[in-house]
Amino acid sequence: MPDTDLLARRFEEHRPHLRAVAHRMLGSSAEADDAVQDTWLRLSRADHTTIENLPGWLTTTVGRVCLDRLRSGSARHERPVDEVTDEPAGVADPAQEAVHAESVGRALEVVLTTLGPTDRLVFVLHDMFAVSFEEIAPVVDRSVAAVRQIAVRARRRVQSRSADPLTDPGRQRRVVEAFLAASREGRFEDLVKLLDPYVVLRSDATAVAMGGRAQARGAETVAAFFNGRARGALPAYVDALPGAVVVLDGQVRLALSFTVTDRIIGIEVVADPARLAGLDLVRDPG
Repeated sequence: MPDTDLLARRFEEHRPHLRAVAHRMLGSSAEADDAVQDTWLRLSRADHTTIENLPGWLTTTVGRVCLDRLRSGSARHERPVDEVTDEPAGVADPAQEAVHAESVGRALEVVLTTLGPTDRLVFVLHDMFAVSFEEIAPVVDRSVAAVRQIAVRARRRVQSRSADPLTDPGRQRRVVEAFLAASREGRFEDLVKLLDPYVVLRSDATAVAMGGRAQARGAETVAAFFNGRARGALPAYVDALPGAVVVLDGQVRLALSFTVTDRIIGIEVVADPARLAGLDLVRDPG
């Protein structure tokens, strides 16, 4: 039983995060609790000794559970907009407080209900919880390239309809510009302040060969990597996300996209020529 007890304790550590994901997907506290419980049941039946990244496994699993519920119509996501927006602002218990602490606002919650199940899952996992496209692809049974396009489509729809300040492209742009400036000028403490404590940096193999990090987690680790860098980075939008590009001899050699909520929660670096060709890159004239 000790292994089971340890697994249960580790699951409880991640429960607030899983509930936040499920609440954003399903729009209902009761449905979110059910989805989290289903996730625990799947974990308890799995061979957990083969799970190398438990947080990632739990996040994608709760996403899959929510997607199944949305597709089957079992979730009560068809609630009228006025019912969603009239929910009491106060939260009674700590578990719900955790959900609201991670949320990006009630206006966004309403907008999410206008997305289809797959679009909603991709947007929530990637843009709100920094899960990589590679991890999301098997959950929705699509290619990585297809998932990326789904994210772009969902992102633009959310940005065009949401009144929430945390999804405002202008505010996100200012956060990224502040990060790039701090990186160029070597202001480590400012970099840390702009990064979420659990920020994730991912780079493709070509970027790694150019001196990048395949993956790094945590504000101080990511800040240390970018400290003094970004001197040649020019502001741009990368697949509708605020970011930057590095241009040499008239060609984009590297692209950085940033996922921003209240702070930067994810950074993706792409340098592979084939992947760069598939990105929607728009230079920021400002």
